Amino acid sequence: MAHPATIEKDPFGEPVWPAAVAERPGERVVFLVDAASALEKRHLEAWIHRRRPAELDPSRSEVVAIPSSRGRRGRRPPLGALESAIAAGGDPLLVPLRVAWFAASSEGIRTMRAFDIVTMGDPRDPGRLRQRYILTLHPNRCRIVVGEPARLGDLRRRWSAAGGTDVGETTGLSEFIARQATLALERAERRMRGARYKVPRLVEEDILSRPAFRGGAARLARELGADQAKVATEAAGYLREIAATHDTFVIDILAYVIRLLYTRGYGENIHYDKARLEEIYSLAQRHPVVFLPTHKSNLDHLVLQYTLYENGHPPNHTAGGINMNFFPVGPLVRRAGVFFIRRTFKDNETYKFVLRHYIDYLIEKRFSLEWYVEGGRSRSGKMLPPHFGMLAYVVDAWRRGKSEDVVLLPVSIAYDQIQDVGEYVAEQHGSAKESESFGWFLRVVRRLRRRYGDIYIKFGEPLSLRETLPARGQTERDGESEVDVRSLDLQKLAFEVCVRINRATPITPTSLVTLALLGVGDRAATVEEVAARLQNMVKYVARRRLPVTEPLDLGTSDSVRRVLDHLVENDIVSCFAEGPEAVYMIRSDEFLTAAYYRNTVIHFFVGGAIAELAVVAAAESPGEGDRLEVFWAQALALRDLLKFEFFFPERSAFVSELGDEMTLHESAWQGKLRAGGKEIEALLLEIKPLNAHRVLRPFLEAYRVVADLLARRDPADKLDEGRFLSQCLALGKQYQLQRRIMRAESVSKVLFQTALRLAGNRGLLDAGPGGQLTELAEKRKTFAAELGTAIRRIDAIEALALSRATGLLGRRAV
Repeated sequence: MAHPATIEKDPFGEPVWPAAVAERPGERVVFLVDAASALEKRHLEAWIHRRRPAELDPSRSEVVAIPSSRGRRGRRPPLGALESAIAAGGDPLLVPLRVAWFAASSEGIRTMRAFDIVTMGDPRDPGRLRQRYILTLHPNRCRIVVGEPARLGDLRRRWSAAGGTDVGETTGLSEFIARQATLALERAERRMRGARYKVPRLVEEDILSRPAFRGGAARLARELGADQAKVATEAAGYLREIAATHDTFVIDILAYVIRLLYTRGYGENIHYDKARLEEIYSLAQRHPVVFLPTHKSNLDHLVLQYTLYENGHPPNHTAGGINMNFFPVGPLVRRAGVFFIRRTFKDNETYKFVLRHYIDYLIEKRFSLEWYVEGGRSRSGKMLPPHFGMLAYVVDAWRRGKSEDVVLLPVSIAYDQIQDVGEYVAEQHGSAKESESFGWFLRVVRRLRRRYGDIYIKFGEPLSLRETLPARGQTERDGESEVDVRSLDLQKLAFEVCVRINRATPITPTSLVTLALLGVGDRAATVEEVAARLQNMVKYVARRRLPVTEPLDLGTSDSVRRVLDHLVENDIVSCFAEGPEAVYMIRSDEFLTAAYYRNTVIHFFVGGAIAELAVVAAAESPGEGDRLEVFWAQALALRDLLKFEFFFPERSAFVSELGDEMTLHESAWQGKLRAGGKEIEALLLEIKPLNAHRVLRPFLEAYRVVADLLARRDPADKLDEGRFLSQCLALGKQYQLQRRIMRAESVSKVLFQTALRLAGNRGLLDAGPGGQLTELAEKRKTFAAELGTAIRRIDAIEALALSRATGLLGRRAV
């Protein structure tokens, strides 16, 4: 059917007679009735009789039943009557009709009740007895839906154009008309119910009937040398495996369940900007929006879905791993918008073909999508490197013209504390990841019995594909192949999304307190000492206008004590109160837990920490050299060393940002660097807070473990990654006992894996074909020496910070 017009309603909420019929009373009209029961059919016929204008000849109209969208009850009517109406000739006006049932209202808002959920009785799809009850006692909950009328001739031409069938043919036309009538009714009913229930109908039928899909499947069969019918059947099976099957009742049920779940651990405390949500709602009316949230917790998707539901947004079509498709979670979330994708399918051309057409369909219909750009949950608290798979499908759909534009929306979901962190710590110590199952799900729910604080959802700056990527058809430049350019553009796009997510991520009081505590290692501190260490951090956050969850009231002992007591409550920090003053310290086995919360905001402090080490490097340089050059060379070297840990901007932007960072502390910093001597010492004293020891030490200490172990190995030995990581964990523990590692959180499988990735990038894992073993051994030693030098400079920064804290330099705060 054509785009629906706004339904005019009389004062009682009942739609009036369609204007297109009233204007031409002598023309033939066919009412296409979508009725799930005999009562609905009688009610629709009564409406036709009651509303028919006096001048309309009853003999010029007829009622034809089409398969009901809720036709699971009883027999679905055949299409013989519709085929007869088509064959009767002429160009009748086809008018779709349906009955819509509504939930009872509470304070003027129609909503689900707990009774509906407990009894599994959908008030929008009542059974026959309940229909009669509602119609008798609450007739205002039963509405007539009139879809946009269309001429038979227009529909016939559209059907012919879509399928390439001769206009005189009728085979398949009745199915096409019935499907278009259902879609027209869905659009009209959606305007009654609101955008919350904007969900696709007849997805499988629509995609499978498309000429592009049928032709593509036939072409794929020829390329694979396979039977065409077999490929088509296989493709239809994959589509059923992938596609979400929305059910409005389940959407309501899941919203109810989500609220029960998250309030166990977080109360009613989800914080977000309603004005931003309204802007996003408006944006989604014009273009498909892709929500790209961080993935810190198993609750991420649930709290975002509930937030959208609460504000009248439709559920996102969310890509989920097939590992989450277990009973009863899988079937439930599939009906609320999740579509499941296999973990690997690179050699399955039919599966890739189906997924591409499914994404094309969602983009073309302007449905919002969602997935985690990181792929999986972060075990360290930092954002993981982006995955490009789903993003590539969306970008390709846009490039093929499925939508004028697609908008990517970075989303940061932050928590004061999370219930998953215990699993992450175990995995960083070498334990295997627990497989998802119903038992695993119950354990997740049980952990929510504790209080974990609040949840914060922040929406970053959107990215428009139309404005960000090269214009369609302009993908070659400077002699590069189209494939290379597209791949590079995709990587830059994904990294820009991650950068914008990081910018939007709010700083929580917990993250700052753990940052301060980790800076003193395994030493205990009084509340006043922790508050003193936080003083310059809070000022720094304010000067840079960094995003925060709430005004950072960490300047008083009472406010700091509240955060510490919350950490004590969840067994992350211990408190010794038997002496004159209570002292707090991170529990011996919870350093990785504390590091997780620090790492959620660590990206805001990395640039400054790199600058501190670069200043120390400049101070060490001989007097005759240009210390400013040394500063920049060291800063860029550290950027390269940490490129797999953090999302750094392009080189020129990095240099600019680092210059701004130094100017924040001292406007004449370049002159002082060049002067050397006491001027550099004075420059270091102007940097407040000093953060290199708090921010970079754990990463560089972990890297040194990997570098030392590589340097000890025979370069001719083949490296087994699993065994090597186990050896790293053992050597890291040894170094910790020897105090060669100063931070317990440095002993982390996740950090060792990243260091190994860096080593591979530098060609340090093997000599390669015909490689020189001696050269490889020297390169490994050079790598270890580079890390040793960086850690020595961190020691200098920590000594300076400690001197401040103890008052040796006459400066209280660090």
